[in-house]
Amino acid sequence: MKTTFFYFLLSLTLIVSCKDSNHSKENIDCNPNYMDYSNSPDQLDGGINMIPITTPKGTFNVYTKRIGNNPKMKVLLLHGGPGGTHEEFGCFDGYLPKEGIEYIYYDQLDSYYSDKPNDSKLWTTDRFVEEVEQVRQALNLNKDNFYLLGQSWGGILAMEYALKYQDHLKGLIISNMMASAPAYGKYANEVLGPQLPKDVLSEIRALEANKDYTNPRYEELLMNHYYTEHILRMPLDKWPKSVNLLFEHLNYNIYLYMQGPSEFGMVGNASLKNWDVSDRLKTLAIPTLVIGAKYDTMDPKYMEWMSHQVQNGRFLLTNGSHLSQYDDQKTYFNGLIKFIEDVDNKTF
Repeated sequence: MKTTFFYFLLSLTLIVSCKDSNHSKENIDCNPNYMDYSNSPDQLDGGINMIPITTPKGTFNVYTKRIGNNPKMKVLLLHGGPGGTHEEFGCFDGYLPKEGIEYIYYDQLDSYYSDKPNDSKLWTTDRFVEEVEQVRQALNLNKDNFYLLGQSWGGILAMEYALKYQDHLKGLIISNMMASAPAYGKYANEVLGPQLPKDVLSEIRALEANKDYTNPRYEELLMNHYYTEHILRMPLDKWPKSVNLLFEHLNYNIYLYMQGPSEFGMVGNASLKNWDVSDRLKTLAIPTLVIGAKYDTMDPKYMEWMSHQVQNGRFLLTNGSHLSQYDDQKTYFNGLIKFIEDVDNKTF
């Protein structure tokens, strides 16, 4: 009888430890299948799926790679750029696995690991939205498990996707992106630009006036005076390898076509120059987390405003910059994980 009672108490203790909200190591021990890829179609390639995408110009393959298994919490990651890569999310490996959250790396069409038709007719927000929808279907993501996280340009794509397909989403995360390209340009030019040393800003303005964007000096000025303040607040020689890979593998053709050559807003013939969905945010009813940063290229006050425009929003302010998943990881990941779990627990 005593032995039976002992095993009853032991079983009860294990059950409680599995439900421990502090997410200690026991949380992973309770889900031994998290890193188990056996008997799944992507086991051969360790979670990699090359997904065929139908476009007006033919069918092409895009790269995805899932990390972990969780039937209720699956986060599809939309990288920035346009033309960036999933490598910007490399640091997620250090935080989400221990919480048992599944996440999916994904290179959009014409980005590094995916096919590169290199056709500008495919570089529209509408076409990219349909690409995300095809990825969703291929990966069996749905309203019971599908969280969509977009950073920078990925935030634009995430907003556009949610505005059309929010019924497929469990939660939306808009990271470091405003809902208006004109407002972003105004903030960059009227607030951030004047914070630069006067001689640096004057030289940058002169190069831009001459449309001399490919001058090595332009990149040098930005990297040493603007990027280290507002893109990633670390000395350049301390930037993580995953961030350096993002820049090394950037498809500049898409970036130039959609974003334009300037870092002070979208200028010239940039296709996103007039993009603005600020008056449509009120139609989003799904749980939404908006992540801003004190030193971001995006106006954090505007992003807080965005969180109040959606019907069911939350704002997270980090002490970092545009890549705040690196320069304020504690705030970023604590807030992200809490949002995902609050939505899953229906306590959001």
